[in-house]
Order: sequence, then C-alpha cells, then structure tokens
Amino acid sequence: MIYIELLLSFLKIGLFSFGGAYGAIPLIQDVVIANNWADAEMFANLVALSESTPGPIMVNMATYIGSRQAGGLGAVLATVGVVFPSFVVILIITILFQNILKRTYVQAVLKGVKPCLMGVILATGTYMAFSICINSSSIDLAACAIFLLLAAAIFLYRKFRKKELSPISLIIFAAVCGCLFY
Repeated sequence: MIYIELLLSFLKIGLFSFGGAYGAIPLIQDVVIANNWADAEMFANLVALSESTPGPIMVNMATYIGSRQAGGLGAVLATVGVVFPSFVVILIITILFQNILKRTYVQAVLKGVKPCLMGVILATGTYMAFSICINSSSIDLAACAIFLLLAAAIFLYRKFRKKELSPISLIIFAAVCGCLFY
C-alpha cells in the first residue's frame, strides 16, 4: 500500500540522514528512484524546486513526493515520516542529555562526521551537475552554460568582494538564466 511505503521510506530517510538536507539528498534520491516515484531528471528538478521554495528542503521534497504519489494523506505521511525521527532525537537530547554536546567524545564524533558529510554533499552536487548537463547520451548546452555562469559568478564574487554570494542571489540569477536560455 502506497501510504505505508511512503511513511516507512521517509521514516528511514529521516532516521539515517545526518548533516541536514544536503546530506539526505542521496538517501532521498535512492528511495525515490528505487520506488519509481521519479526519474533522475525529475529528481534534479525536484531538488531545485525544493531549494527555491520556503522551508526545509527535506520537508519540501517529502511533501511533494507524497502528494504526487498519494494525494494529501500521502503528503502528510511522507512529511511526518521525514520529520518524526529528528523530533524524537531532539526531544530526547533536550530532556535527558542537556550537557551531552559539551563532552569531548561527542565533539570528536561530530568532528569526524563533518568531513564525511562534506564528501557526500560534494559527490551529490557533482552527480547532479553532470546528470543535468548530460541527459541520456546528449549534452544540454543551456544547462552547462547556466552551470558555468553560476560557478563563475560564485568565484568572481568571492575573489573581488571577499565574501560569499547570497543563495537568494544565486537562485534569482539561475532563474533569470533559465528564462533566457530556455
């Protein structure tokens, strides 16, 4: 039954995703593609849409996929599934372990997990960039051009302004480029 599949799949994602939404994207991608809820191109569009809309990316993705597969109840179950594990963990930590994050071994574990998460995020970004630019043995020149323009904008802004470019500015710039190129 689709409702149980949505709930259990997104419970698994919520339970095993560390590092926030960008660390969870590979898990969501595996579940969504394995269940044939979307193909790779649709998933890439879903990530872009989820980043562009207000709210947490994982929640936006879960809600959209649940709604697309099983309507309103599917959206609610997928969203509850992805949020519930974090809610329970934070509740337990808040109640029982108020000082746990100050302990040396917990800090050591968190410092060890950070590089792993950075690698997962980098691999996901690289995979998505290639999958958007190269669609089933053809190259989408417009997507490649937009990707290169965004990379150049980030690099040049950082080089000349000595600070990070706002994600909102990048989203607006990408949207304008998408309108112009497509």
